[in-house]
Order: sequence, then C-alpha cells, then structure tokens
Amino acid sequence: MIKKGNVNRFIFILIFCLLIAFEAADSIFPEVIHSIKIVSYVTISIYIATLFIIFYLLKQYDKKADEYQKSQQKMKNIFDTLDVAIWSHDLKTDRLLITPGIEKLYGYKMENFYEDKNLWKEVIFPEDLHVLEERAQKLAMGQAVTSQYRIIRPDGEVRWIQDRGIPTVDQKGDFIDFNSVLFDITDRKESEGLYQSLVEMSPDIIAVVYNGKIEYINEAGCKLIGADSLEEVIGQSAKTFVTSQITDLIKGKVFSSDKLENERFMFEFQVRRIDGESIDVEMAARTILYEGRFAVQVVGRDITQRKKSEQTIKFMAYYDTLTGLSNRNQFRNHLNEVLRNQVNKTHAVFFLDLDRFKIINDTKGHTVGDIILQKVAGRLENAVQNEGLVSRQGGDEFIILLEDIDKENASQVAKRILNEFSNPFEVNGDEFYVTPSIGISIYPKDGRDEEALIKNADTAMYQAKDRGKNNYQFYSNNLDGISTWKMKLENWLRRAIEQNQMALHYQPQFDLGTGEIVGVEALIRWNHPEYGYIAPSEFIPLAEETGLIVPLGKWILREAFERRKAWKDAGYEDFPIAVNVSVRQFQDENIIPFISEMVEEVGLEANYLELEITESLMQNLENSTIILNRLKDLGVQLSVDDFGTGYSSLSYLKHLPIDKIKIDKSFVDDIISHANQGMMVKTIIDMGMNLKFSVIAEGIETEEQVKFLTRNACQIGQGYYYSKPLSAEKMEEFLLKGNFPTQLG
Repeated sequence: MIKKGNVNRFIFILIFCLLIAFEAADSIFPEVIHSIKIVSYVTISIYIATLFIIFYLLKQYDKKADEYQKSQQKMKNIFDTLDVAIWSHDLKTDRLLITPGIEKLYGYKMENFYEDKNLWKEVIFPEDLHVLEERAQKLAMGQAVTSQYRIIRPDGEVRWIQDRGIPTVDQKGDFIDFNSVLFDITDRKESEGLYQSLVEMSPDIIAVVYNGKIEYINEAGCKLIGADSLEEVIGQSAKTFVTSQITDLIKGKVFSSDKLENERFMFEFQVRRIDGESIDVEMAARTILYEGRFAVQVVGRDITQRKKSEQTIKFMAYYDTLTGLSNRNQFRNHLNEVLRNQVNKTHAVFFLDLDRFKIINDTKGHTVGDIILQKVAGRLENAVQNEGLVSRQGGDEFIILLEDIDKENASQVAKRILNEFSNPFEVNGDEFYVTPSIGISIYPKDGRDEEALIKNADTAMYQAKDRGKNNYQFYSNNLDGISTWKMKLENWLRRAIEQNQMALHYQPQFDLGTGEIVGVEALIRWNHPEYGYIAPSEFIPLAEETGLIVPLGKWILREAFERRKAWKDAGYEDFPIAVNVSVRQFQDENIIPFISEMVEEVGLEANYLELEITESLMQNLENSTIILNRLKDLGVQLSVDDFGTGYSSLSYLKHLPIDKIKIDKSFVDDIISHANQGMMVKTIIDMGMNLKFSVIAEGIETEEQVKFLTRNACQIGQGYYYSKPLSAEKMEEFLLKGNFPTQLG
C-alpha cells in the first residue's frame, strides 16, 4: 500500500512534468496549446485545492485516531487495573466480544471463552447454580439483573463474581443483544462472611439501634432476652427491654458533640426479658454507619451470675454464713462508725468465749458443734434484743456492741445472756451444757478506739475464765492489759518452743475422683505436761499477738519440710506438704531468705512445699504481691486457706500467683445442714474454676458431702470422712499400706 506522503509527491512531479511539456509544445502549436493550458491550469488549480482539503481531513483523522487509540489504551489500563471483565454478545450475528480482564477473573485464556461460550456457566460453584435460573427469568423479561455467585478457577481456587447483565430486546420482544460487566468481589464477600460469622457465633449480644428501635440483633442477643425468633425483636423499641433512662443515657453519651471518634462507652444495667425476668448486662456502645445512617452499635454480655457471685462474696465479707450474724469485718466497721458519730455517749463491748465447747466439738464432731453455734447465736440475739449488734468473730468467739449504755445496764444484759445459757442445748436427742465467759470493756474509760476496746474486752474475758467461767467481768487495768490466763499461756508457750513440746500431725488430701492422695497438710499440736491438750485456736492467736508465731512458724516449716524429704527418700514423690503461714509471719522480712536457705539445706525441691495463706493477707496487697511472687519464683506452691471467710477482690486475686483455694469447713457443712444446701460451695467452686485455681474442700465428714462436691467438679478434699490428722508414725503406716487412714485402726 502507497503511503499518504508518497502519493502527494507523485502528483506534484506529474504536474511539474506536464508544465514542461506544455512549454515545449507551445512553440509548435501555440493556439492549441494555449487553449489546453487554460483548461489544464483550471483543472490543476481545482485538484490542488481538493488535494489540500483531503490533506487537511487526513491530518484531522490521524489526530482523532491517535486520541482514540490513547483513549482505548487508557480504558485498557483501567480494566487491567480493576478486576473487571466485559462480555458483549450480539445474538443476531452471534458475534462475541470479551475484554482481556476475564482471564484475570476466571484464570482461563480468553480463547477458551470464544471456543466455548458456556464456559462461564460450567465453572460456577455447584451450590450456586440456582442463580442461573433466577437470572434467566429476569433477562427474558428484558430486565437488568445483578447476580453473585462463586466460580472454581483451574487451580481449584474459589472466587466470588458479581455479574451485572443488561439485555437488549427489539420491538417484537426478541432477545437480540446481551452485555455483562463482571467484578471479582471475593475480598468483600470473605470480609462480610468473616464479620457475619464472628457476629452470629459470638456468645455476646450484638445489636444495632436506630432512632430508638432495634434494627439488628444476633442469635445470642435473642437468647439473652428470651426471644424464639428475630421477628420478635427486630423493629421493637429498645425501651421494651430497658428503662428509658438507660436509652437516653446511651444516646446522650454516644451522640455527644464532644466525644472522641470511635470512642466506646461502658454501661451496666438490667434488661427485662420477654418472660418478665430481669438480668444484669454489661454493655459497650458506640456510633456506627448502618445502611447509610448514623446508628448505635451495642455489644453486651449477661453478667447475672457474676453479679450474684459478687453479692455472695460481699455477703461472705460481712456476715457469718453459719449463724447469719455479722462477722468480724462488719462488726469492726459498725463499731468504728459508732465511735465516730457518738463520741459523747457511753458504749459497751462484750467479748464472749464458750466454755467446754472445744471438748464437744472434738468428741462429737464439727456437725454437732456447728448446730450448737447456730443455737448459741439465736440465744445471744434473744438476750440482747434490740439493744446492740451481735457478731461472730470465728470459732466459738462472739462480740457484742451495746450503744449508749451505762455500766449498770451492761451488767443487766450480761446477766440475761448467762440466763439464756442456763438450759442445755439439745442436738440429735442429746443434751449439751455450754456456758459463756464474758469480758466487758466500756467506752471511753477502757479505750477510745476499736482495737483497744476489743483487746480489753478479750482480756476481761480471760479474767472471767480464771474466776471459774460462766460469768462476766469488766476490764480492769490492774493487770496492765493482760489476764492471768494469758500470761500463763504465754509463759507456757515460750517454754513449749524451747523444750520441743510441740508436734506435727498430718492430714492427707485426696483426689475426690480417684481416691489417690494428692497432698498432706501439717497441723500443729501442743500437749502440755501439766494442763494437757491445748487447742491451736487458743495458743495460735496469742502467738501472733506476742510475735512468738515467727519462731514457731519457722519450726513448723522446717519440721514439715524435713518430714516430706524423708517421705520422698522412701519413694513417695507425688504430693506436696501444706503449711499454714500467718500474716504476722509474712511481716517478717527474713521469711524469703529463711525458706530459700531451708530448701537448699534440706535438699528437696521447693515445689514440694505448699504455703497456705489467708485472705486477710490481701489487706496489704502491694507488699503481699511482692512476697508471693518471690515465693513463686522459688518454686513454692501457694493456696488461699478458709476462702470466703474474708473478702478478697477477685480483680486482685486473679492476678496473684495462686495455685489453689480451700473452701472453709463452715461452707462444706452447709451442704447438709444449711438452707442454701451448698450454694456457697458451688459458687466458690465455680469462681475457682473460672480463675484457673485448683479447689480443695476441707472438713468433709459425710458421703453426702463427697457426692455433692464431686458432682460440682471439686477436685480435692480432706476431712474426718477420710482421716483425722495423724501422727507422723500413723501417716507413714498409711503411706506404706496405701489404704485410707480410716482403715488403719
């Protein structure tokens, strides 16, 4: 083909040659040539003008062609950048046009689609083939349709396609042309699927509220409010389930003009279920765009059980679960409040200890003893009536506060108490005579603060015991704040430590499921050469008060750890030995070096030692945390003894390096004797499991208790049902025979 520039040159050369020929012929045929030249010049002029017009048009065409080509390239670049393909099919001529983007979407060569026009259908995911039928029906009616379906690429990868089909129908209604735009929407669908999965599978309530109405709620939310289906909830006013104050508060907080972007707000409130029951809910809320509108998204969870647990813990913090009386914490708080608000009035503090109760408790068992304590609480409240607050301090000790009362009237109340105990207590057909020894201190004469008043009433109580028990005594400062009994006991205690009068007994702990021994608790025993057996409840408080608990505690730790080393050497390797450690011992700055040196000197790994601490240790949380972590670094195991008798904040307790918690015996007794029938125990077990602690139940005495504990997933137990505390010799005999200690005779 001759190029445009070559054609122009050829024409100019031809015209030039004609002009030369005309000039040569002009000399021969001047007239003829002159006429021809005139015609030719006119013709040539017309041609030249035409040529210039054609040249101009060609130039404009070339310019438009370049622009079109650039536009086409630009469109191609756009289509190549996007996951887009265009499918155009002229059904009258059966001409098919496909853009290259289809290769990227489907993974097949473009030629494959020209060879097989149904290839796009054949690769659709089998479960999505129903889309084709719905699509065909709409296209046949001349309607544009947008479909979403999955395809399977040659490499097996599954991709989501959005297909926008646009049909063309002629005047007769015949389908003559079809165009389709295809997009890859895999990322969007997977994100939507993941989000929907997380929302629907979430155990928490997730909902969207717009203009006060529930626009969306997940399945967990439906269950939370007791709905059987979404239809019962969607479109309902949020005020149907919560108070208007809460909805107004949430709306005011979330849509506040000064709030930060994406800021969340936390709320706790009660939700009314469809069945009328109320539950506690913890919820977070924030503003979102939902279907183009600003709405509130809420995410919440049912905290009813947590709230009940907290209430239970608070109850245990301020009330004695056995008797229902105020406990030590509640009493001291109340006494301090009275002393602050009634400074110019006279008050009396009674400290009571039950005479001969320990003998009954040890011979008849704790079940009988606890029934007596419950009856004692009733008689004390009956004697005091509305004149004061009665509390149980622990064991067989009670404290009473009488407000705005003089010494004479305090004596009358004390006599009423003694009179209440003149009759025996009847338990299971047996009669038990228990009497109180009462010490009384008067505010402000005998003390101006809670500590002094209780301490001096305690001292007066020992005076009552010295004077034959079953009487009351007012505090006298003649003894410089300590009774004859306490002085004797302190002197005996000092000599007992020096003369090695103490001994350790050992109570095994068992796996409630298998019956295997999983631990041993070391318990201190004191058999005085003259006075006889002295209970730990008598001398341990005195040891703590006088500081003797520090040397006594070191002796117990060393003796128990050496005994455990001997058992390991004998082949018994699978359990730790537990030793009680008091708050006073933790205050000794040498406790960590002592334990570290003891572990090294005895030659036994530290994980064989388990220290039992009380919840009162949490009162000095900062110092206790440091000590507990250092002990944990040594490898020592840690457990919380008498769990539930004090008050531990769960938010603190869960961050401490605790391994086990021990359920106090008073709660275990509730399983068979208390109206709650073990609800306290179940609550503590559930909390222990949630905090990843092992749970030990102490004071087990009946098979019924064992079954209850096992049924509620308590792992470990100890108590008289399995074995009383054994001497070292009896314990070794048990380990040797491998039987329950009760079978040793």
